[in-house]
Amino acid sequence: MRMYDLIMKKRNGGALTEEEIRYMINGFTIGEIPDYQMSAMMMAIYFQGMNESETLALTMEMAKSGDMLDLSDIKGIKVDKHSTGGVGDKTSLALTPMVAALGVPVAKMSGRGLGHTGGTIDKLESFAGFSTGISERQFRDQVNRIGIAIMGQTADLAPADKKLYALRDVTATVDNMSLIASSIMSKKLAAGADAIVLDVKTGSGAFMKKEEDSFALAREMVKLGTNAGRKTIAVVSDMDQPLGYAIGNALEVKEAIDTLNGRGPTDFVELCITLGSYMVQAAGKASSDEEARAMLAKCIDDGSALAKLADFIEAQGGDRELVYHPERLPQASIVEEIISPCDGYVQKIVCDEIGICSLILGGGRETKDSKIDLSVGLILHKKVGDAVKTGEPLAVIYANEYDKLEAAKARFLKAYTINSAAVAKKPLIKGIVNA
Repeated sequence: MRMYDLIMKKRNGGALTEEEIRYMINGFTIGEIPDYQMSAMMMAIYFQGMNESETLALTMEMAKSGDMLDLSDIKGIKVDKHSTGGVGDKTSLALTPMVAALGVPVAKMSGRGLGHTGGTIDKLESFAGFSTGISERQFRDQVNRIGIAIMGQTADLAPADKKLYALRDVTATVDNMSLIASSIMSKKLAAGADAIVLDVKTGSGAFMKKEEDSFALAREMVKLGTNAGRKTIAVVSDMDQPLGYAIGNALEVKEAIDTLNGRGPTDFVELCITLGSYMVQAAGKASSDEEARAMLAKCIDDGSALAKLADFIEAQGGDRELVYHPERLPQASIVEEIISPCDGYVQKIVCDEIGICSLILGGGRETKDSKIDLSVGLILHKKVGDAVKTGEPLAVIYANEYDKLEAAKARFLKAYTINSAAVAKKPLIKGIVNA
């Protein structure tokens, strides 16, 4: 078998067999197939596409290119949750203790962020002493003991995907539905969960800007998970404005804690309850959406979800008291309001620009080696559809350097459109995709 022949086959519109895809991924992972040939293959796939069986084969071979986590010694049905990412998306921080408090085992691998804010691991490191550097044995034991553990992705989790994505990123071949879906799902399948609930974002602050593209990606990923033998469901949610009001690592942690105390923003609570309902049902803990939602609301009301977060933070070396005293989390030295320049209604927020404001302040990474400032960010006061008067605060900005504050403030104001016409608020949940 020769890579040259496979490139020609795909270039001419042919479908690759499972054996051919296995040869290609194995050879590329161990360095026998050079970057220039794999680049040519990615471009051929970009233009010719992949059918359902090709996409599944690619996903499974990337998943099997490294460690396949075995969670069989964890009691119960393991349900993983994945978000395609967005501005203010701190969902895992509140959702995972909620479902764990209901007896759903949460064994989750998460990563660090590259972009406007940190990833789940960065945010969790707002708790002094917290570490995701635990072994797989500790990871499994902790889930059996307290119901929840989150560890960093191992270097050997789907290494073919890491190598392939780096190549796609520099050859303009990222934007292909089969390649995007297989990249995400290969890591989810390798992480070992029995069921997967996906939060696929759509809008200006999402990877997929168009709603139809987000639904297409959701359908592709649900199909892959189902064909791989995992119960998979996707929720398509709005990201045309930030989720909740907090953007920035420690600020988002505080908002997640507020949510577990029953004081969460309406949109964020709605998303947590919606995703949580599907997780609870997939784990066999509830037989209907209504029952699952009632259970999730109760675990907030009775404090068991907050207690589960504290147990989790303590189990991984963090200070549990910060869960009950979030005012002790990292705090910025400069706090200023961003004032509305006019009366009217917020018509539009360019969501990804708000994310860039956080990045300017130091709340995200421009490169893998960038150091994150956990204390900086923004708290929005006005979102789309809200009335605002001249001189009212649109947001509060948290910074540690005045020059960064001024740059972020100027960018923030350009991201808001305010005029005299009232505008209806859009629904957060756009739809559900299942098998």
